[in-house]
Amino acid sequence: RGLTDISLLERFIHLRYVDLSKNKLQDLSPLSSLTQLLWLKVDGNLLTSASMQELPYLQVISFDRNQIKDLEGITHPLLANLSLKENKIQTVLGLSCDQLSSLQVLELRGNEIKTTAGLGASTLKKLYLAQNTICSLEGLEELEELETLHLRDNKLEALDGFSDSMKCLQYLNLRNNGIRSFQEVEKLQVLPMLQALVLMDNPCAEEPDYRLEVLSRLPQLQRLDKELIEEDEQEEAEKIHQSRLEKGKVRTTRCGDKKE
Repeated sequence: RGLTDISLLERFIHLRYVDLSKNKLQDLSPLSSLTQLLWLKVDGNLLTSASMQELPYLQVISFDRNQIKDLEGITHPLLANLSLKENKIQTVLGLSCDQLSSLQVLELRGNEIKTTAGLGASTLKKLYLAQNTICSLEGLEELEELETLHLRDNKLEALDGFSDSMKCLQYLNLRNNGIRSFQEVEKLQVLPMLQALVLMDNPCAEEPDYRLEVLSRLPQLQRLDKELIEEDEQEEAEKIHQSRLEKGKVRTTRCGDKKE
């Protein structure tokens, strides 16, 4: 409706659901009196900051398609779902575990993020970072409860940064990055619960026997590129894996003989 001023809302202190999308808002300070607010949607406005006064019961916020540049000033203790799609965010610094102890879903698709360093939200279960310019993965070891990670359409060429502390990660989407070698894919062996992996539109996906090469390194996968793993594929991949192990043993023995 082209709204620029929402000061009238200050009177409605018992409001719980507010949708102010597609206006021209630059200031949300009048919402600070809505202490019963549970759900807030302010997509498609002119906001440059997500900072607001702490609201004790707020659980869901969507700031999609604004001009927001950072994650500073988000301090709602019961916030579980935060969406900041298609803004101008360059860094994930600013989120505090202490102040966001309930945060489970963070949506940051379509921003300008280059690295995951500084993402201090250890309670996250779902993290969406597609369509950024991420070229390095750092600080992920703190995400011990993370189950789903979307990194589609980024600039990743290496898969360093994953950790065995990420013991809940089941779904990983790496579509359309720059992963060239299966040695990089092998680094995902540290993820004990990984069941579904998307690697299509990476250079390694063009290699011969691509699926078998991935499965021989990650035998626990149940789905690759959204296709279920067939039993015969698993068996063939296991043979390749065992063959490599045998070759490794032979090589080690020969090296030992030389030393003697």
